[in-house]
Amino acid sequence: MPAAEPDLSPQALRDCDLCPRRCHADRAGGRTGYCRSGTDFGVGSICIHRGEEPVLVGDRGICNIFFTRCNLQCRYCQNYQISRNAGAIEEESLDLAGVLARVEPLLDAGVRRVGFVSPSHVLPQMMQIIRALETRRPRPVFVYNSNGYDRADVLRALEGAMDVYLPDLKYSDGALAARLSGAPDYPEIAAAALREMFRQKGSRISLDAAGGIESGLIIRHLVLPGQVENSLGCLRFIAEELSPGVHLSLLAQYRPVPDVADDPTLCRPLRREEYEAVLAEMDRLGFYRGWTQEPPSVEFYSPDFRREHPFE
Repeated sequence: MPAAEPDLSPQALRDCDLCPRRCHADRAGGRTGYCRSGTDFGVGSICIHRGEEPVLVGDRGICNIFFTRCNLQCRYCQNYQISRNAGAIEEESLDLAGVLARVEPLLDAGVRRVGFVSPSHVLPQMMQIIRALETRRPRPVFVYNSNGYDRADVLRALEGAMDVYLPDLKYSDGALAARLSGAPDYPEIAAAALREMFRQKGSRISLDAAGGIESGLIIRHLVLPGQVENSLGCLRFIAEELSPGVHLSLLAQYRPVPDVADDPTLCRPLRREEYEAVLAEMDRLGFYRGWTQEPPSVEFYSPDFRREHPFE
């Protein structure tokens, strides 16, 4: 007998196992799990973002909904002002109407894409937004921008609702994933998640007449200082287990944040030779679609969520 499809309705928050943490917290009853999130729409920002890959932003940018908290706690997270699960963060607690009041004027002004940033722990809230917006004409393009730490069966339940998958592949090294993000099973979980995204979207992306993405998969990888071998392992997985035809975004925008001041490698910027070593492997493996950055690419990608427009 096939397994029941995961429940993505608000009812699922009464016994939450939506992400790989599978806390079974009764979030509707006020008991929070690993992510310390409830049933509201906790957001750090709803804004136009122009610093994403060109096919995502076009000439008007993408409307990104930055959810607060996270099911990973990466020590080096550039969004640490909103992503931490302990202590005070920059956060607004909204209802659905409050979210729509921020998003719809941007769509009315011609923005075509809505990105859900760090949505893995708030899928019922995300689905409520999608259901409220999917009848608009033109229908927005929905982008699932996740850290890659997603349940593959939950992603299967998103098939048909999600247009673009924009996951990270952070680690091929489980010990590194444990040390930096508290997730020793990250390589296996992310591998299954990316296989499912690839099953749904393949290696080709669909573009509209203006060159903006309408459907597809883009995998991001951030090269970390001192961790070239981890990056090479991530690229080899994509090329060998998925396809070198996948659109790959190789990021050089690492920026040390306060939490890594005591780490001898993470406390420094990425070195040009580190990024170039990963670029060389990207070429050797035959990747031919995607984007690279000029290292160091830091300042443009350094958000401040205390501002109304964090990236401007």
